[in-house]
Amino acid sequence: MARKPRLHVPGGVYHVMLRGNAGQDIFFTDEDRLHLYDLVEEGTARFAHRVHGFCLMGNHVHLVVQVSETPLAKIVQNLSFRYTRWIHRRQRTVGHLFQGRYKAILVDADAYLLTLVRYVHRNPVRAGLVDHPEAYRWSGHRTYLGLEGLPWLSTDWVLGQFAQRLATARQLYAAFVAAGRDDGRRDDFHRGGNDSRVLADDDFTAAVLGRPLSSDDPPSLDEIVDHVCGHYEVSATELYGPSRARRVSEARGMVGWLALETGATTLSAVATRFRRDPTTLSRIVGRIDREAKTPSRMAEALERLKNTLAHARPSV
Repeated sequence: MARKPRLHVPGGVYHVMLRGNAGQDIFFTDEDRLHLYDLVEEGTARFAHRVHGFCLMGNHVHLVVQVSETPLAKIVQNLSFRYTRWIHRRQRTVGHLFQGRYKAILVDADAYLLTLVRYVHRNPVRAGLVDHPEAYRWSGHRTYLGLEGLPWLSTDWVLGQFAQRLATARQLYAAFVAAGRDDGRRDDFHRGGNDSRVLADDDFTAAVLGRPLSSDDPPSLDEIVDHVCGHYEVSATELYGPSRARRVSEARGMVGWLALETGATTLSAVATRFRRDPTTLSRIVGRIDREAKTPSRMAEALERLKNTLAHARPSV
């Protein structure tokens, strides 16, 4: 059965879940967790989204993300790619770090934002790691309480629903989170409602599904390969073959860069498709990405190439 396209709603709030491949750990040291913090902060600055809550567990991550104009797929793919690259360097590993397609549920913030943030921040308690959420270092709860500061975590929207005065809002928020002590696993926060992509009442769901949406459904890897082959005037056979010619190598790198930029797939998947070493391909993609971020003719050409790919795709 074909997968439903992602829903991109500017201003929408999503519960995002990233899990380790086959349940494996994705954090090995505190430095890993702090590096993910840095990547999230860079992402909020680059893509103008907000993070209202989060929790880093041993083998998975929960994020409460409010997007702007940039689709969630691009945000998550950028984060997972860069963090995977960090872990591969640190652990001297290759292959998939995260499990398949990330899970994301669009939620009606008016109805679910407060309970979702509480649910995410109480995750370590439900897992039996701590008795109280403030005892767990790697979630947003301590920042909400004013016990530590994370500049990329947005607390104003949630706290503003409790009181205008910050100290009072924090007290009421703490009481609200404590009142969830008997809450168990919420399947709806993991699986959505009647449409698995959305958690909301029927009116909200109908409004979202009935409006013209910016498609967050990325192109397929085959579409990207065809597009790059046309641009570089090389054949798919050459890309899949043993050639190390500069033009062919750069075309493979461009496939990897476009796959990450559009959220199509991971760099590991591209490397597997081309039967190439992920580290070598990563270096080429990294060089292309640096060029894309530097004002130049090359950056303009890369942006045109990406836009041409988007416009060449059939609408959904």
